[in-house]
Amino acid sequence: MAETVIFAWDHAGLLLVDPLTTLAKDLGYGVVTLGNFNTEPVDYPDSVATLVAAMRAGQGNYGVLICGSGIGMSIAANRYKGIRAAVCTSECEARTARAHNNANILCLGARVIGVEQAKSCLQVFLTTTFAGQRHERRVAKIDTLAEREC
Repeated sequence: MAETVIFAWDHAGLLLVDPLTTLAKDLGYGVVTLGNFNTEPVDYPDSVATLVAAMRAGQGNYGVLICGSGIGMSIAANRYKGIRAAVCTSECEARTARAHNNANILCLGARVIGVEQAKSCLQVFLTTTFAGQRHERRVAKIDTLAEREC
């Protein structure tokens, strides 16, 4: 069975949805879309909650969240235990997010990244595997942070 990517976005992210879902399909991934296909305002934390619930229900292996900057989506997503969301604007960041941090959600900013660069980030994110080894210990430490009160 093919891996599946879940996409969610707010009104600012709509521009990137079609090119990115098409790319994911072209790469052989299943695609689930969880968003409005119009520009009516959407609160990005709601989009995040919907995507995380779908991931936890087993509807997909990876998530892609798209808003204006990617920042709000990543902040909200990283509040959930077991979620490692990374804002990426380059292939290097996407590669490192997967290889070193085992990120499971890619966050993109439609207002700060062009369509072609967003597609490059997604392709690298989806085709890079977690390097494991020394990074496993670090990712395990990240996952315990949600349980701490600082």
